[in-house]
Amino acid sequence: MKAIVHDEYGSPDVLRLQEVEKPAAGAGDVLVRVHAAGVDPGVWHLTTGEPYMVRAMGLGLRAPKTKVRGLDFAGEVEAVGAGVRRFRPGDEVFGACEHAGEGSFAEHTLASPERLALKPANLNFEQAAAVPVSACTALQGLRDRGHIEQGQHVLVTGAGGGVGTFAVQLANVFHAEVTGVCSRPKVELVRSIGADHVIDWTREDFTKGSRRYDLILDCAGRRAVTDLRRALAPKGTLVIVGGLGGNRWTGGYGRQILRAPVLNLFVGQTLRSLTAKVTAADLDFLRDLIQAGKVGPVIARTFPLADAAEVVGHLHENHPAGKVVVSVTAG
Repeated sequence: MKAIVHDEYGSPDVLRLQEVEKPAAGAGDVLVRVHAAGVDPGVWHLTTGEPYMVRAMGLGLRAPKTKVRGLDFAGEVEAVGAGVRRFRPGDEVFGACEHAGEGSFAEHTLASPERLALKPANLNFEQAAAVPVSACTALQGLRDRGHIEQGQHVLVTGAGGGVGTFAVQLANVFHAEVTGVCSRPKVELVRSIGADHVIDWTREDFTKGSRRYDLILDCAGRRAVTDLRRALAPKGTLVIVGGLGGNRWTGGYGRQILRAPVLNLFVGQTLRSLTAKVTAADLDFLRDLIQAGKVGPVIARTFPLADAAEVVGHLHENHPAGKVVVSVTAG
């Protein structure tokens, strides 16, 4: 089968289209014929091996252990292994590979039933591929880590990105008052998906205003924790999702694994980080919302599989509105 692989860390140019062995479904596995794959910032980190911390997370210190990139996808079940009861060949599904980098930028991939669900009937494969990682991250950030409540004032940074566009919509589902922070070209988009208020960060610094928020979901990844705390209510909750910026060793993740946990011990506010995981239960929950018309993906651009290097570079450099998707096969 065709897949996007790389043998070394480096710029997106290390990614190449290559023929590799098609995986086989073992016990508990679901073999999926991939129609489309989502692209998230984690793909850039796994391609470049930066920050270096990602290499120490079992992904390979000197070279990537798993060579096929990509995490979330939508496609059609081709075969199931022993013990799989929830799915059968022909099912249209969406979900994520079992481990980061196991390979959705490929014509076939393996998934666990615990990270897979039936595709929303009202989405095509490209739209469905934009959902798993970004929407589960937004949902878990707001509901599980942020404990969002009806009537709260919620601020979403990076509101025009892949996670942010879902977060704005989901905050509406939970009946919160939502403020989205984004760049000027994304203001109308963020307003159109349900933000009650939109702040153009190029014109206004929300951390220096008088407004205080009950919950901040930080998807942008570049503001210091101390800055974000200024916009947080005295008993408010900050959930850090983004890991951009920072040095080559810990990158923006230093805020999540060092600064926020330490500060959380000494302040009245609740400071949390999130490492999201795609689960079947959350995919089922999101599918119901999508089919009810309450939540939907925002697609920035779709690329063919052969242009994967351009895809990863485009996402990292341009920060497009919504989610970037790779079209793997027609369907």
